[in-house]
Amino acid sequence: MSGFLLRAAVRYPLEAGRIVLRADSDWNADLEPIAVHGADTFEFEWPSERPFGYFKPMLAEAGTRRWAVGRNSLAIASRATIDYPYFSAHEHCAECEIREVRDANGQVVQRYRAFYPPGYFENTLQRYPVLYMQDGQNLFFADEAFGGAHWRVAETLTALDAMNVVHPVLVVGLYAVDRETSYTLPGYGAYGRMLVEQVKPAIDASYRTLPGPDSTAVMGASLGGVVALHLGWQYPEVFGMVACLSSTFGWRDDLRERIAVEPRRPLRIYLDSGWPGDNYEATREMHALLRSRGYVDGRDLSYLAFPQARHDEHHWAMRAHIPFQQFFGEARGA
Repeated sequence: MSGFLLRAAVRYPLEAGRIVLRADSDWNADLEPIAVHGADTFEFEWPSERPFGYFKPMLAEAGTRRWAVGRNSLAIASRATIDYPYFSAHEHCAECEIREVRDANGQVVQRYRAFYPPGYFENTLQRYPVLYMQDGQNLFFADEAFGGAHWRVAETLTALDAMNVVHPVLVVGLYAVDRETSYTLPGYGAYGRMLVEQVKPAIDASYRTLPGPDSTAVMGASLGGVVALHLGWQYPEVFGMVACLSSTFGWRDDLRERIAVEPRRPLRIYLDSGWPGDNYEATREMHALLRSRGYVDGRDLSYLAFPQARHDEHHWAMRAHIPFQQFFGEARGA
């Protein structure tokens, strides 16, 4: 008799056949659902000798079995797992296409690339948190990135998903036209209004997003980190999570003055910097200021310093997984 009971709920818009489960207790045996809710939610339970185990849904239809595409899912005894499988290989490169948001007059106000996980089009039940990242030209492809190095955003999120440590997320990489204007004072005022009033509504209308601040993050490095904190501080009802890597705080912004005297915002904030240089001192000072305003490390604030890390895309790519996990994964709140 097993000492543990693992539980999973599979959500899939089933049109024909039935959903069964295979688990590492016996990969050759079908597990039938213990409960079915409507035509799209299937609950499973199975015994395990360990407090964890891997499983994969199968689509049983017309005498055939189709495994879900991708990694096995991890079930943990202390909580139920919710799984959104898909059964057809998805070959489309979401981030390969540059897209545009236009205003009412047809003028382009923002160009962007969008990364959304495989299975997006097949399993239409799933909705996604959204991460808005600055300097979109540096995020996905080496041939357009500064210095030929990019953040490897798609590769990192795909690996984290395979590890079962993050929930799938939609990333919007925002292309900068004049970053020294849009990412600093006074230009970041107009830039923020454009994102909140035009870009975010367009993204929420175009994709299956979770639109609330608890599911919407903004992130950037260097000046991109400065504008990320501005966006969160100015619009906490829109952006509930902020990640600032190697940020040029204090060069052309009023963030310190505002954070020191204005009401505390309901934000979760990630800061980091390399050393030596790499805006280490400015980031340490911002971390101390936020703590003085009631933000608590390990709850709604974190700061990490990286010895010998330089101010470039290569080093930001190496540590981007940390805010990804804190905002969208099991490390949420850690």
